[in-house]
Amino acid sequence: MAQVQEKQAARQRRHRRVRKRVRGTAERPRLCVYKSLRHIYAQIVDDDLGKTLVTASTLSKGLPAGAPQKQKKTEAAKAVGALVAERALAAQIQTVVFDRGGYPYHGRVKALAAAARERGLQF
Repeated sequence: MAQVQEKQAARQRRHRRVRKRVRGTAERPRLCVYKSLRHIYAQIVDDDLGKTLVTASTLSKGLPAGAPQKQKKTEAAKAVGALVAERALAAQIQTVVFDRGGYPYHGRVKALAAAARERGLQF
């Protein structure tokens, strides 16, 4: 139990360190990622206004029904990345700043970012 708490505390320290520099504006909002053991969440935030502009997760209705439960976690992250990119482009957002949330840039986080880039989101 103590090891899990140390891991979470380390991630939060990394996240705070990154957030000192990474800031979303109206011209270039922030794409932030959060992952739990089962799901992955992505949202595009304008930090100047303090508003969430676009959101997507494995629990979103835009994904095929039952898809996240039948897919591997990395495949579900790709679907979320594609969905958030489609919604961002529909909201006239082309460029974002990527905030990995203190997570290492591999696995599900990298898959989400790659899928968002493939769909036309620039960061």
